Amino acid sequence: MRRWAYRLLFLLLALLLMGCIAIWVVEFYPRRVAHPVQTRARGILAIEHARIYTSPTEPLTEDGTVLIRDGLIAAVGPHVEVPASATVVPCDHCVVTAGFWNAHVHFTEPKWLMAEWKHADVLNAQLADMFLSRGFTTVIDLGSNPADTLSIRRRVESGELAGPFIYTAGTALYPPHGAPFYLRETMPAWMVALLPQPATTDAAQGVVRRNLSSGADLTKLFTGSWVARGHVLPMPLDIAKAAVTTTHMNGKLVFAHPSNLAGVRVAIDSGVDVLAHAADDTNGVDQALLSTAISHNMAMIPTLKMFTTTVTKDPHYMDPICAEVNQFHQLGGQLIFGTDVGYMEDYSTEGEFVELGRSGLNWKDVLAMLTTNPAARMGVSDSKGTVSAGKLADLTVLDADPADGLTNFSKVRAVVRSGRVVWQR
Repeated sequence: MRRWAYRLLFLLLALLLMGCIAIWVVEFYPRRVAHPVQTRARGILAIEHARIYTSPTEPLTEDGTVLIRDGLIAAVGPHVEVPASATVVPCDHCVVTAGFWNAHVHFTEPKWLMAEWKHADVLNAQLADMFLSRGFTTVIDLGSNPADTLSIRRRVESGELAGPFIYTAGTALYPPHGAPFYLRETMPAWMVALLPQPATTDAAQGVVRRNLSSGADLTKLFTGSWVARGHVLPMPLDIAKAAVTTTHMNGKLVFAHPSNLAGVRVAIDSGVDVLAHAADDTNGVDQALLSTAISHNMAMIPTLKMFTTTVTKDPHYMDPICAEVNQFHQLGGQLIFGTDVGYMEDYSTEGEFVELGRSGLNWKDVLAMLTTNPAARMGVSDSKGTVSAGKLADLTVLDADPADGLTNFSKVRAVVRSGRVVWQR
């Protein structure tokens, strides 16, 4: 009897050890080297006979050249000498802009699970479909499993994968008992229970510290969470303030999912930097509130197509949301491009540009949303956001001029990131 007891104990200990090893392999090993050193391409690359928009505010260069040397832009203009050793990207009067940003994405679809162990060809195809073929050279993940996101980022930066540069928020923070209904409807109950829903300021600070120490670049809060259809639960202000203060003390930004008037107010009062969506319940979200948000230096990511795709097909539903975005813009607020892909499974960007046009934005406004605005907000204007000598060679090459129609922003021919052609149609 005693022998069987020892054997059973040994078996239980062995199973426990194997379980711990499995958890380490799946969740913690992939998080190693959270911030790899960026690698740049070597050699000379040139894009000739291009129509170049160096920035949203500079005049068009009609027939110009972008010369890239060792991953940095060496020269831009109409009379640039191209060395014979340069690799030339076919252009024929294509349109060149700074690399596009998508400031609201997720790596939460099942196909990203266990990214550490997936074959590079599989992940490259997924990254091309979701990001590169849409022109994105930089993306901001606003809430995913860090084990997946950090694995992808490390493999991209090491050159193993062809993809965009990735910023990540790690895991998002929700109000106490405030997981959104659409997550509860699609995720197992045990997984929902693991979502950070801090009930105290200390707990909120702990979640933020763990995220940042594991490699997160920012914090994402649900200051207003749709806990049921027709009902938004706001995050308690003291919890939001604690998360924001801790994030800012570490020199990082905070993005917030506001949902409605109460969620926007919590975001403003707690010091959030960016609204990750326009408020889709616009009741009470008026000029005075938006002016207050702007006076607090708050930016907004509209994510308009997401509402048309996942909420309702009623075209009139979008009217007040587009009006909100228009008013925010007219008041001088900074708008940043983002689509919420990953939550939204339709990756095409054309619909977002259509809705931005409905919101009264012109092509220069949208180009700023895609380039200079996110670079400025993330504090990297010295290296990204414009086609300028000395900056990182992140470029988007289009087949058609967006000045002739906003949907031309979706007609991507090629993408250059850190001086390397990472995607061509």
